[in-house]
This record gives sequence, structure tokens and C-alpha cells, in this order.
Amino acid sequence: MTLATNYSVHLAALRESLPGLGVDGVLVPRSDEFLGEYVPPSAERLAWLTGFTGSAGMAVVLAEKAAIFTDGRYTTQVAAQTDPALWERRHLIDQPPQDWLEEHAAGLRIGYDPRLHPQSFIDRRAASGAVLVPLVANPIDDIWRDRPAPPMAPAVPQPLEFAGQSSEDKRAAAAAQLREAGEDAAVLADAHSVAWLLNIRGGDLFYTPLALGSAILRADGRVDLFMEPSKLGPETRAHLGSQVAIHTPASLGDVLGGMGGCRVRVDPDITPIWYAATLLEAGAHLTKGEDPVRLPRARKNAVEQQGSRAAHHRDALALARFLCWFEAEAPRGGLTEVSAAERLLAFRAALPLFRAESFPAISGAGENGAVIHYRATPESDRPIRADECYLIDSGAQFTDGTTDVTRTLWTGPGTPPADLVDRYTRVLRGHVALSTLRFPQGAAGPHLDAVARRPLWDAGLDYDHGTGHGVGSFLSVHEGPVAFSRAARAVPLQEGMILSNEPGFYLPGAYGIRIENLLLTRAAGSLPGQVKPFLDFETLTLAPYDRWLIDLTLLTAEERAWIDAYHARVLAEIGPELEPEVASWLARACAPL
Repeated sequence: MTLATNYSVHLAALRESLPGLGVDGVLVPRSDEFLGEYVPPSAERLAWLTGFTGSAGMAVVLAEKAAIFTDGRYTTQVAAQTDPALWERRHLIDQPPQDWLEEHAAGLRIGYDPRLHPQSFIDRRAASGAVLVPLVANPIDDIWRDRPAPPMAPAVPQPLEFAGQSSEDKRAAAAAQLREAGEDAAVLADAHSVAWLLNIRGGDLFYTPLALGSAILRADGRVDLFMEPSKLGPETRAHLGSQVAIHTPASLGDVLGGMGGCRVRVDPDITPIWYAATLLEAGAHLTKGEDPVRLPRARKNAVEQQGSRAAHHRDALALARFLCWFEAEAPRGGLTEVSAAERLLAFRAALPLFRAESFPAISGAGENGAVIHYRATPESDRPIRADECYLIDSGAQFTDGTTDVTRTLWTGPGTPPADLVDRYTRVLRGHVALSTLRFPQGAAGPHLDAVARRPLWDAGLDYDHGTGHGVGSFLSVHEGPVAFSRAARAVPLQEGMILSNEPGFYLPGAYGIRIENLLLTRAAGSLPGQVKPFLDFETLTLAPYDRWLIDLTLLTAEERAWIDAYHARVLAEIGPELEPEVASWLARACAPL
């Protein structure tokens, strides 16, 4: 918790506003009007109210009670950042908001900002017995006196050499979907869909190269783009062409209001409920369906796939330099979580086409590694000591691809404890099991999640997060609609989809283990007697595993052979491009087990 901020004052101010709004309480999500994972400082309402800075969560505020809900990634973080005298901490999945509302707010009027919640979210909470009331304006915006201004970074074209398909062709394909379904238009509230469809990128967020805006795709391929015109310079306007009409965000309501009689597709999972309400009031006919850009965006084309390979190859050079440096420096002392993350960032920043980190690096030593989405700050930064476990989860945005990789390291120089080695090896075995999996077309992420967990389950162990998430192409490092997770929708995996493979294990107060590579879904070779098409994965990430932490007696012959082959590939592909000292280290790190 940031001690310089008195969050009780913020909470009291919000409570004072409730009678004027005609409600007994209010919902405060982490999201902005684009419902993305990362939001600009101007939209960090949940952090302003509570002190919690994680990327997923929400709060419910009543006159006398208040609760904050986060998932398993943030259990430790929310406890550290929020005041227990103000906030009851609840697990978003195991203790969902609707249960809390049913217990404390049945029959009460609970306000919410309809621009910040999807229809599906409101539907789930409506069963609580509370009366959910859409508000005209967000109450926090009226009391947040020093609220930052919205971001105004320019939107720029994403060159065809990296996009792989023209915006005209993308729009034509998406519009054809609408015509086939008998729809006149589709709402694109997700700024990622807008960026991919129009082949534009921007700098409105720290870690995702977005120009924040929304759009309406018409069945004839035309697009209405709602983005501040000052963000669109002459080059970008020429790139967009005459089939993209530019509107101010403030005019969105008027344009939706003019769509009476139209059949409009709205994705209830990723579109704020305000869109549907506005369209229904205008007399439009709504159809529920997936954003027509979302699935094509997840299926990377050949150029995007090759761009991801190239980005991971360059990223591997930075990782090798960092791991070599870390192995030499960690036993000597003097490193901290922040300084180690900064050194890795410096190695990446020197690479061609590097643009930014793809998320804040998770650099956790010892007990901090057990905080699943830990972020080292000047206040929390601690030394990286000899003979302890260190977890570094990081990634980069390159113009041709997005990376995300985690390695767990033993600092040395002593021998790691047997229980840590056992847990690490089980995590590694699950990681290898998913990397090597063949599976039939039609299988989805929830069906495959257990494959990575079995070595841990065999020992009565587990981890409280998904095994993997989709990854964008110079877009969000966390991309739907696919994921290796029990909580994910059962969207079948398809060729071209990129997902992370990151099982883990966390012992609170002691250490955290996570091993992560990115995988590219591809067609698998046929086997004799095969009766249907199968898929498998190409591993994109190139970085050695920590040999200190592997118990060879737990590995099968097949697992050991795969790790040796992977290490041989890492050495062959990046060794020739490294400095002699680093190349020599990599040869040792990649030697057969």
C-alpha cells in the first residue's frame, strides 16, 4: 500500500456521492471503456480508490461495507496493497461478487458505469438479488481531482511487411462474415480489433502498442472509426483511405443512435453494455455473436508467424546475455530485483525493432517469487541473495512480434534444497508435456490445461492460474479468445494461434517457480491409421532451463531427449551470433543432460 495516499478519504468521498446518484452502492471495475487488460493512468479508477494496482479485479462499495475481488494471481498483492480496515478481500472465482452482493446487498440499488462492464458481467451479477442501476456518469470521475488527462499518442500505420495482409483485405473478409449472417454492422469496442483490422498501432498504453479507439464495421466493408482526430496525422489518414470515416469519440452515441432498423452484431463478452442499450433505444436489432475480427486476429498469417520467429530469435540473444551475466553476478551479491530487471531490459533495448516491454517485468527473489504477478518497486525492491530461488517473467514488443518468457533460476553457489528441485522438475515435466502434445482438431484450451498439471497433481500440488494465454502480433501479450485454462471458453485451437505454456508452483513466504515458452499451433504430421487431422506445437522461445534445478531421476527418457534436443536447437540458432564469452556460457548451459 502506498502510505503517502490516504485511501480512506477516497472511499469516504465515493460513499458521500451515493445518495445523489440514487443508489445504495456502486461497482468499480479495473477496466476502461475498451475492456482491455492494460489501461491508461486516466482510467486507473480501482487503483485510485483502493491502492491495488493489479491488472484484474473489481470493488463493490456500500455505505457501510466494501469488498475487493481479485483472482489467484493477485491474492498476495491485494493483501499488501489494500487496507483490511477498509476492504474485505475476496477471491474473484471462488468467492464471486454475486455471492457477496447476495449476502450484503439483496434488494439494494447498486450503480454501475455501463461503459465499463460487458453484458455478460452484468448478467452474472443480476442473479444476486441486487438491483443493478446504470449510471449516466462515472462517480469517481467527479471526485478524482488530480485525474490525469487521457493519452493522445499518434496512431501510425503498421507496414504490410509486418502485418502480412492489407487492411482492405481484412475488412472485406470480416464484412463477408456479416453479410453471410444477415447483419448490417458489427460493433468493435476492443481497441485491439480496431488496430489489427486497420493495420494501425500507437502509444496510448505503456506495454501494448495501441491507439485507443473503437469502430463500427459495416457489411459493405466500410468502417466508422471513433478516435480523436488529432491522433491521426496525414500519413495515417492516407493509409486508412476513403472507406474509413473518422469521428470523434464524443459522436459515438449519435452514430449508434442513427442505426435504427439495422441488424448489429454485439459481442456480449467484450463489449460494454452501453452499446447495446444505446442501439436498442435507437430501434436497432441486436444479434449476439463474437467480434468478427477476434478469431482472425488470433490466427496469425504466414508473415505474422515468421515475424514472431524473428522476434523470438532476437529476444533469445538478450536472454542469453542476461542469463550469462546473472549466473556470474548473483552469487557475488549486490543485485536487486529492480537492477536485474533493468539489466534485462537494457539487453533487449539494444536489439533491432525493439519498441517496449510487453508487460512490467516480474522480477521476484525468494518469497517475492511466490507472488504470481509481483512487481518490484523502489519500496518493495529487495536484494537477490546467494542460494535462493529467483523468478524472472518478462517480454518485449518488437515491430514484428511480441515475446513473453519466464525462467526460474538458482542463484548459487550452494546446492538447492531437494524440495525445490523436486517442484521445479515437476513444473518442467508439465511444461514439456504440453510442448510435445499432439491433439485432435477441435480440442480447446480447457481440454489441454490438465496435461501440464499432471506431474504436480501426482504429488498433490497445483497452481492458481491458467497454464497459458493467447499472444498477439505486436499487440497485447494477453490475447483472447484462446487460453490453456479451466476457466476459459472452449474455443478450439487452430493453426497459427500463439499461446504461452507456463505451469508453475508457489510456496508462499519461500519461493515461486514458473517456466514459460510461447508455442505456435501448427498442423501435425500424419501417423499410420490416423482417422482425423491433428495439431501440435512449434516452440518459439529459445532460452535454456536452469540445470541446477533439474532432478534427472524424475525425468523419463523421452522428456530428457526433448530437453536435450531443445537445448541443442537453442545453441545452434543463437550461439553463432553471440559474443565469445556468452557463446561459451550457452554451450555449457545447453550441453546434454
